[in-house]
Amino acid sequence: MSGTVRVVLVENHQMVRVGLKEMLAEYPTIRVVGEAEDAPEALRIAESLAPDVVLSEVRLGSTSGLELCHDLLTWCADARVIMLTVHDDEQYLSQAMHAGARGYLLKHISGEELVAAIHRVHAGELVVTTTAGHEASTVTRIESGEYWPGGRFGLTLRESEVLSLIVIGMNNHAIAGHLIVGEETVRTHVRAIYRKLEVNDRTSALAKALREGLFQ
Repeated sequence: MSGTVRVVLVENHQMVRVGLKEMLAEYPTIRVVGEAEDAPEALRIAESLAPDVVLSEVRLGSTSGLELCHDLLTWCADARVIMLTVHDDEQYLSQAMHAGARGYLLKHISGEELVAAIHRVHAGELVVTTTAGHEASTVTRIESGEYWPGGRFGLTLRESEVLSLIVIGMNNHAIAGHLIVGEETVRTHVRAIYRKLEVNDRTSALAKALREGLFQ
């Protein structure tokens, strides 16, 4: 890592924002040049300061970090956006990547990991952390345009979730209980999975999911 990366912090909780600023101040290669508590303020600051990286929470009270990411990159195309969030959620991750974010990090990471991620994103990499520990495969899927397992086959996020439960051996009744939906809803998802994977039964769907490396 070399050079100083200019960062703007976007976080609606003041204590968190102050803590992040103080933590990053310990690293000479990172300089926090601005901070905001919502999307409109963040846009004004970013347009004025032209930071290298914008570090934002996904949810900013009444505003959205996802919308901020899209709007920010419209006006400040050279900025790199990293979502730093408590939400370990595939849907948020997918939406963030669609909006143009280059990082999706969970707040449990250490200061050293955060700084390393900022430098990697500034250098052009895509960086993701997940509690499941499948960062490498997640990044590979995102870079290929597959935002969740099975996306390249046309599976929706919910269908991917149902397939993951099939893979671990759950029957329709157990899946319905796990997802808190009716069994008929599960059967509808399973039929869609069969059609999209071009298989005729549960065993074939399981085999194809494993053969294609959809789940680790």
